[in-house]
Amino acid sequence: MTPLLKSFSALADETRMSIVEQLMDHGELPAGDLVRGSGITAPAISRHLKVLREAGLIMQRAEGTRRLYSARPEGLQLIATWTKSKREFWESSLDRLEAAMMEEDI
Repeated sequence: MTPLLKSFSALADETRMSIVEQLMDHGELPAGDLVRGSGITAPAISRHLKVLREAGLIMQRAEGTRRLYSARPEGLQLIATWTKSKREFWESSLDRLEAAMMEEDI
């Protein structure tokens, strides 16, 4: 599986998407903070974190016995680059739609 597909696959899960959003919004967080309020067990969060690490979307660092997680900009950049590369397609599609709608109004 390509890195881009791994990224999309990892983010397709609602819980994993939420984790990445939390890390982007709040910066580095301990695993315990990601568990609180999620309604998910610590082992389940741990499995989600592993998938996100393997996809290159987050990173982990140890601080004593705590594990701290943060979003990995390089991993997220891969998605941003792909999205930007498709911009021309969307813009031309929207231009064609606008032209078609204007023709119908005439």
